[in-house]
Amino acid sequence: MGPLKGFRIIELVGIGPGPFCGMMLADMGAEVISIERVHSGGMKIKDIAMRGRRSVALDLKTPEGVQTLLKLCEKADAIFEGFRPGVAEKLGVGPEDCLARNPKLVYGRITGWGQDGPLAKTAGHDINYIALSGALHAIGRKGEKPIAPLNLVGDFGGGAMMLAFGIVCGLLEAQKSGKGQVIDSSMVDGSAALMTMFFTLRGYGMFTEERGAGLLDGGAHFYDTYETADEKYIAIGAIEPQFYRQLLEKTGLDKHSLLQEPGNQMNKSQWEDYNCLSPHQLIFS
Repeated sequence: MGPLKGFRIIELVGIGPGPFCGMMLADMGAEVISIERVHSGGMKIKDIAMRGRRSVALDLKTPEGVQTLLKLCEKADAIFEGFRPGVAEKLGVGPEDCLARNPKLVYGRITGWGQDGPLAKTAGHDINYIALSGALHAIGRKGEKPIAPLNLVGDFGGGAMMLAFGIVCGLLEAQKSGKGQVIDSSMVDGSAALMTMFFTLRGYGMFTEERGAGLLDGGAHFYDTYETADEKYIAIGAIEPQFYRQLLEKTGLDKHSLLQEPGNQMNKSQWEDYNCLSPHQLIFS
């Protein structure tokens, strides 16, 4: 059961963002049919993101495999792929081929750089996409190099979830208009979209290009991680005044003269003066 129950979606299986997108759709009740390669190489990992759907093995390099897929498209609501630009068209399963069989079909695709442009056919990974979008530059300690946030921002947040959202939007539109469309998701564009709030704050002078100097990137002593007495770590997020006051009371820092002054919590010019709250010095017991 789920809000997408009754929708049939075909997934041309890839790695990373593709399976995660399929998982999101399947978890919401869609019938997702995964088209596996007959002879697949690469990493042999059982991805738990492949849960909740049936799979069919097809060789899309043969006319029989292509025709089988196109036949499946006739009774599907959506299909999505993560090939390099032009590969689906070369195989004969691109948007025009599939929509010719089913004009109401929603055709989703995901790439790193988009379907065209100077980098379209260039290889890349999550870290490359979020570097170009500016998301990677913003993550890290002050005075240190950027830190890759696993592959959460490009592959999954800016890629897979944007694609899943786009496919659902396409399905809603197709129900009203009876016409399908192509949903084109690129990870560089998606990760840039995730930075919307920070680009907005930058316009107000509340976010800068300097890492580790803002409210949410470790620059604020009340929004950071600290070592504990048992050599583990605790995450502190005391943005609201009442929670900030509680933080000072629990740590015994409420007697600190600077911290007692009204309005000093958000006074960025004094954040660096709170040496007693350095993440390398303060130990929570």
